[in-house]
Amino acid sequence: MRSSQPLRRAFLRARRDTGFVAAGIPLHLALTSLWVWGVTIVVKANAWALVPVPFALFLVGVPTLTVVQRHRYRALLGVDIPRLTLTPTPERWWPRHALRWLSSTQTWRQVGYHLLLGPLLAALELLVLAAWAVAVAGVTDFGWAWALPGDEMTQAMVFTPCGVVLLCSAPWLAGVTARAETRLALPLLGPSRNQQLQQRVEHLAESRTDLIEAVDTERRRIERDLHDGTQQRLVSLAVNLGLARATLTDLPDDARTVIDEAHREAKEAIAELNDLVRGLHPAVLEDRGLDAALSGLTARVPLPVRLRVDIGERAAPVVESVAYFVVSEALTNVTKHARATRAGVTVERIGKVLRVNVTDDGIGGADAAAGSGLGGLAKRVGSVDGSFRVSSPVGGPTIITAELPCAL
Repeated sequence: MRSSQPLRRAFLRARRDTGFVAAGIPLHLALTSLWVWGVTIVVKANAWALVPVPFALFLVGVPTLTVVQRHRYRALLGVDIPRLTLTPTPERWWPRHALRWLSSTQTWRQVGYHLLLGPLLAALELLVLAAWAVAVAGVTDFGWAWALPGDEMTQAMVFTPCGVVLLCSAPWLAGVTARAETRLALPLLGPSRNQQLQQRVEHLAESRTDLIEAVDTERRRIERDLHDGTQQRLVSLAVNLGLARATLTDLPDDARTVIDEAHREAKEAIAELNDLVRGLHPAVLEDRGLDAALSGLTARVPLPVRLRVDIGERAAPVVESVAYFVVSEALTNVTKHARATRAGVTVERIGKVLRVNVTDDGIGGADAAAGSGLGGLAKRVGSVDGSFRVSSPVGGPTIITAELPCAL
């Protein structure tokens, strides 16, 4: 049973390739025949002014025949030729889409395929079918010579071996023809390599945007879960410990010390969790926007911060989240490392760009390439196709600028 599997696969492959080749003959000759027929009528009628008419009919038939050819490759060979984005549908023929289609190199690659290459491929396909016909005739010639009266045995003894050899070669010839047509059709009926790369870049950009939005959504979900779940439990624990410390006055000193320590650690845990939640995605940012979120952020910084926000309509949620993160991390760095006495934050919308500036009068020397937190800021900004710059000469001041697209 296993020994018959390779033979069966070879038979099915030969049948597939031969069917593909046979189906291509009328398709490759269709538009050429239309063009020849139209030109012949014009010549016979001596109406040379009507020469553009058959050419127009030919151009109208090109998109339809291209679609049929794509279906032929997909159905018979399993080869998917990418769809042409500029191919006009019947309801989009006039005028802008048609003119755009006519000016595209894709269109003239299709015209060259159907008008010039089509007849050559049809001739090759006819040759393959003729090889099959001659092979079958040669293989059966000996039987016909034996069954029919006459002295044809000598001729049959020559034709039959030739038919066997050709019968063994015909599947290979059909397969080579099918592969050659596929290699020609992919660049001529489908997008060029540059266009494929462009479509790939657009697809990757869309996928990256979807991924960023999914991560931001997950970050907001974690923030809500922490705020509504873990944080509330810690608050309840701290309240209970505070009540125990206030009401249980007759406890031994060691027990009161343990309760006091647990109460203090619970409050510290709540404070740390608040900072973590605000770092993930503050609820006020989603509810009231970037201005309110930054106002609350700068109010918690232990040095004077001048804040100016002028953005008009809100940017995309992901962009607002990145802008908030940039300001938050920049002010954290100012507090920890800059030895500054004051800082400034400016957020403004210029056209379709959201510009974020964070300045301080500290000692300077910050470098985004030194592996500090500024490198993480640059990557976060780059994830939404933004630009990130740091100007921080030794002695200060430090200016951090991030420019973000308002929409993704």
